[in-house]
Amino acid sequence: MAIISPDPSMQDLKITFQESTLVFPSQQTQKKSLFLSNIDQFLNFNVQTAHFFKANPHFPPEIAAKRLKMALEKVLVPYDFMAGRLNWNHHLDRFKIDCNAAGAGFVVASSEFSLDELGDLFRPNLGFRQLAVEKLRNLDDDKQPLCVFQVTAFKCGGFAIGVSLNHMLFDGLAAIMFQQNLASLAFDDVDNKPLALIPCHDRRLLAARSPPLVTFQHPEFLKLDRRPFLSPPPVSDDSEEQLDFRLLKLSSRDLNFLKMKANEAAAEDGKSTTTAIKATTFNVAAALVWRCRALSAHDFDHNKDRVSTILYVVDLRSRLNPPLPAGYSGNALLVAYASAKCEDIEKWPFRKMVEMISQGVTRISDEYVKSVTDFLEINKGMIPRGDCIVSSWLRLGYDQVEFPWGKPVCCTPVVNKLERIFWIFPDVDSDGVNVLVQRPAAEMETFQFHFHNFFAHNNI
Repeated sequence: MAIISPDPSMQDLKITFQESTLVFPSQQTQKKSLFLSNIDQFLNFNVQTAHFFKANPHFPPEIAAKRLKMALEKVLVPYDFMAGRLNWNHHLDRFKIDCNAAGAGFVVASSEFSLDELGDLFRPNLGFRQLAVEKLRNLDDDKQPLCVFQVTAFKCGGFAIGVSLNHMLFDGLAAIMFQQNLASLAFDDVDNKPLALIPCHDRRLLAARSPPLVTFQHPEFLKLDRRPFLSPPPVSDDSEEQLDFRLLKLSSRDLNFLKMKANEAAAEDGKSTTTAIKATTFNVAAALVWRCRALSAHDFDHNKDRVSTILYVVDLRSRLNPPLPAGYSGNALLVAYASAKCEDIEKWPFRKMVEMISQGVTRISDEYVKSVTDFLEINKGMIPRGDCIVSSWLRLGYDQVEFPWGKPVCCTPVVNKLERIFWIFPDVDSDGVNVLVQRPAAEMETFQFHFHNFFAHNNI
């Protein structure tokens, strides 16, 4: 295991912007409003990713940028809502997207560095925020696009495609499907080429029932005061407290050790049990993150009654009856949860936390999803309630999307102000995983201590 800090010398990638413009659908699209589900409603924040490509002599950055722009114009026809604008329906008290062909953002830039000079591309890098700008210059806030695509050339001939998406547009699986379609359309100049995957844009498939019927308790959500239209992201840290960023690297050996700890015999009432639990890579990595977060927070307030709650993202597509279409393009996700006192977390065997996370997933049934959707319909303005939100990229496959210039050599989330979110994503150079940690500077030191201490205490 290792903890990787940002490289302070790489906070400025010496970027020059050549183009910052709007891209419009290549054909006329119908003006309409896109219904957003109650799950979409609380995801009003941007997610930025960076996808790096090695130099390809047949596709220098300027040619790749032209191909990508052309493909974007074409894909905005079937994905017309991506060229729309977020709006507030005062009558229904909810967000909608006006599909008005106002355009997506497109930026072309260059850096004075080569890819090799950036070092480990998985390393948390504050400079990568320059590779996925959230807003276009010279546009007022109310005219900003919901998505911006950026091609940044490096002096070696390699380049990065940065993407900034409002989460209301897509969840991870829908974003991958969109990227596969975008990549497919970039291969040639055929105007009517079919999409690689057919998306389903009907978000009413996750609409609330009429009348709503709440059949479960939902402590994973918190009621906020009424938020103004287009308010700041509800899961971001609204304070000005400085954040530190670290990358936790868990090797295959580390993961096997965590799985062994999760499945080792536990003493209960003097008896031994060897019942195996679902010690997946995600479950053990999430349990370790939760433990470190809970103990580092507890170190600050020493409140014996402090409760720590982990939230973790669960895909709903196959959990509903009937299942959602495979091509569902909205947010088909919910947060499962587990809660415990910090003092208990400190004393418990690791197995206990993995077991709680595993059990939280089984709670997400068809009826539970319907209950959540109806609960959010009744209680507008809710946000996820938890001090540790874990999102997994382990099965998304960003690195497998093939463009004309090849597959990316690295795909990584870009550091941001979403301080409660921990991103788990694969390490393409090994069988291990990476965890991007974003914590207030005052807490990061104790978080790192508990991470190292867990392995040291268990002699690994």
